[in-house]
Amino acid sequence: MEYYTYLPHKDLRSFVKCYWTLKVPKSSTPLKQKIVPDGCIELAFLFGDSIKRYTNYSDFVFQPKAMVIGQITKPFEIEPTGIVDSFAVRFYPYGFSMIHSVPMEQLANTETDISILFGNKVGEKLYLELSNANDTKERIRIIELFLFSQLKNESNQKRVVEKTWETLFKEKGSKSVLSIWNHDPKKIREMERKFLKQVGISPKQLGKMIRLQTAIELMLSGEEKSLTQIAYESDYYDQSHFIKDFQKFTGESPKQFLQNQNFQLSNIFYQKD
Repeated sequence: MEYYTYLPHKDLRSFVKCYWTLKVPKSSTPLKQKIVPDGCIELAFLFGDSIKRYTNYSDFVFQPKAMVIGQITKPFEIEPTGIVDSFAVRFYPYGFSMIHSVPMEQLANTETDISILFGNKVGEKLYLELSNANDTKERIRIIELFLFSQLKNESNQKRVVEKTWETLFKEKGSKSVLSIWNHDPKKIREMERKFLKQVGISPKQLGKMIRLQTAIELMLSGEEKSLTQIAYESDYYDQSHFIKDFQKFTGESPKQFLQNQNFQLSNIFYQKD
């Protein structure tokens, strides 16, 4: 499994976190992978064989070859049918709203074909150009030309959401929405509406995801830390609060998460970009 991340152009870094590539050879016994919520939205392109996303234990859909993966609020399972060759843009939570006005809650917990969002002509042209690119450097050049062409001017909505995101990130997801906006009910309601439209989930949900991400990064850091230490450093009330939230988002205990091969892909996604 080969996974790499790349920094975007300096003028895109306010809303694009990174680009990433993933290559996995074909396996005679493909393994399902659980993807854990991380608060980000992805614009992903599949150049290998089809990938299944399971809607329950046995039923599945095939993911589009070019898609936007919206906010996910619970882990979902995917399974390759052969070779995996993917290229993607990882946006900050508010980032995709900089290039598209669709309410982000409409994209939550699903993958949406980019032709639905940008039109068949644009979607097909972009996928074809990326597919025919000689290497990752050329794919980044192509996708950045696309992003710059779609980029909108900053708005008050973006600044409101970005301030909330920055505060949540700085406080590892633990900052109360009330304290961010100084207990002003009008500002809180306005921010929550705009946050839901531009990010796709509520500030409270995003805060929990950021706090979980902090905990998982500590778990994968290689340092020997107890669950109590990890809970404390991630700003959970206590170990039981940490385990409860962890099970809610992953379906497993922290120990099971580290030992379960089905989380292998999520583990590398959660390594530092």
